[in-house]
Amino acid sequence: QVQLVESGGGLVQAGGSLRLSCAASERTLSTYRMGWFRQAPGKEREFVAHITWSDGSTLYADSVKGRFTISGDNARNTEYLQMNSLKPEDTAVYYCAAQAQSNRGVWAHWGQGTQVTVSS
Repeated sequence: QVQLVESGGGLVQAGGSLRLSCAASERTLSTYRMGWFRQAPGKEREFVAHITWSDGSTLYADSVKGRFTISGDNARNTEYLQMNSLKPEDTAVYYCAAQAQSNRGVWAHWGQGTQVTVSS
């Protein structure tokens, strides 16, 4: 089972920035799309952003549009999430996820999550 490993979480003040990274443990995984989700305490996991490698297109949740930027390197199965102008409501565990080429549309691969805490 291919694992995704996140890094870059931490504690930051409101208005600050963080950059999350995610890499697949094996380069044999051919990914179609990679993305980020988050889960705040007591809430369901929600979509944040994704990038589709075939055309480089991106999609963002309205709550992060204009503040977060997703990017990555398809060949290395690596993605990043640059988070600017952070707000306390961005506090959550952030998860990296991937869709395989052989299973498009299904977020079949997940990381264990990295904590992001934004203080007011």
